[in-house]
Amino acid sequence: MEAPLLLLLLAAVRVDAYRPVIIVHGIFDGPKQFRTLSAFITEAHPGTEVTVINLYDNLSSLKPLWTQVQHFRRAASTVMEAAPDGVHLLCFSQGGLICRALLATTPDHNVHTFISLSSPQAGQYGGQRSCDVQGLSRSEGELTRLCPSTDTDYLNRVFPECVKKTVYYFCYRRLGQRVSICDYWNDPHHRSSYLQNNVFLPLLNGDRPHEDMTAWRENFLRIQRLVLIGGPDDGVITPWQSSHFGFYDSSELVVEMRKQEFYRNDTFGLRTLDARGAVSVCIWPEVKHVQWHSNHSVFSSCMEKWLT
Repeated sequence: MEAPLLLLLLAAVRVDAYRPVIIVHGIFDGPKQFRTLSAFITEAHPGTEVTVINLYDNLSSLKPLWTQVQHFRRAASTVMEAAPDGVHLLCFSQGGLICRALLATTPDHNVHTFISLSSPQAGQYGGQRSCDVQGLSRSEGELTRLCPSTDTDYLNRVFPECVKKTVYYFCYRRLGQRVSICDYWNDPHHRSSYLQNNVFLPLLNGDRPHEDMTAWRENFLRIQRLVLIGGPDDGVITPWQSSHFGFYDSSELVVEMRKQEFYRNDTFGLRTLDARGAVSVCIWPEVKHVQWHSNHSVFSSCMEKWLT
């Protein structure tokens, strides 16, 4: 066999080896924000089928998460069914929670690697200015003076004032649970209200027992690898360690993943995955929240080798 033909055959075999990649966007995002990341994937692994699910874009991303999960699961299942060797799931920000719920509630999924890209897996407490100012008619300049912060204004589009300490009043009520951010708002000073009234994250993390816990755990454990990516300069995920399953205690001190109750009790399988050596953590500084999916260094160091 001539050398050029042999090389072509080898290349074809290599291309066929790449599993399809399903991308789920974050809050206020849509497919167009992931063109660069899709290009990174296909350049590194030519022939890879990349699907960015076009659902709940932009303001529609504020819909309740369980509603979104239902439709994202249906769209992802179409790709999975056409991939006998499995798929990879790459999910950004809020999308990482949607994907974890998708995995937990899909008994026959064939996801090989789940990449959680700067996602508040243990919840969110902050992301807007963190002081408490009375009144709802202050100018942006006055708010900046009164509420100095290194956080971005990303979540101020939903909570426009300095209300970190009072968001729970809204989020932990029936109306609040119709807004996606409230589904993972985890106020460490109001733990009982969070556990009792939040209909999404306490169930997903197993913090509140429910009849589907065992089945969800088994479904989640079908994945072969979990990749957790985040960093200290994110500016939106608060605390940023939530991207690695760390979170605040009642004193707002960060408790790392392996000391979290859901890890120690292995409520959804995280400790089991970790014991398998199947959890990879990537910490990358100097990356803002909206830059994760367009930073080639992050892709090449934290994602590329897992997307084969």
